[in-house]
Amino acid sequence: MRTVPVLACALLALAPMLASAAADPVPEIKRDAAIAAQPVGGVHTLRQIPEACARIEGQFTGQAEPAYKFAVVRTSPNCQPRARFVDAAKAKPSEAAGWKFNDLIRVPSAACPQQQAVVRIWRKPAAAAVPPSLDAQGKSRLYLQDEKEKAAANKLAAIPMFAAAMSVEGKPCGG
Repeated sequence: MRTVPVLACALLALAPMLASAAADPVPEIKRDAAIAAQPVGGVHTLRQIPEACARIEGQFTGQAEPAYKFAVVRTSPNCQPRARFVDAAKAKPSEAAGWKFNDLIRVPSAACPQQQAVVRIWRKPAAAAVPPSLDAQGKSRLYLQDEKEKAAANKLAAIPMFAAAMSVEGKPCGG
C-alpha cells in the first residue's frame, strides 16, 4: 500500500515539532496552534501583559542567525506596573521553581513555511498583598521609615513576575 510510506514520511517531518510540544507543560492560556504567518521584517505583537505594562513584539529577520527576534516594549510611560518582566535566561523559569507555564505562541514564517518562532511565556505568581492594619484614626497607612527598614531587611512583599523565552523550530530555508 502507498498510504503507509506517505504517512510515515509525514510523521517524520512533524516529529521535531511534536517532540518539543510534548516536552512543554500545558499552558494556562488556551489558544489556537499558531497565529497568521508573518512576513520578513514585519513587526507584530505577540502578547500584551497589562500588569507588567509590557507588550512582546516579534519580527522575522530574513537572516540565518538570528532568524527571529523579539523584544519586550513598555506600553505607556504613565502605566504603573504591578508585575515585573525578567530575563528568562537569568530567571530559569520552571514549575519546580514556582513558575507557571502561562502561554505558548507559535508564529509561522510567511517566507519559509517549514520554520516557526516559538515563544514560551512563564508567570511567577506572588501572594496577594495584605493591606496594612488600621491605625488609631481608622486609616490604613504606610510609613516611609518602616518600609525602608523592610527593604533593608529584604522583607518587602514579592510581586508577580513574567519571563519569555524564544526559539526557532523547523528547517531553515535556503537562500
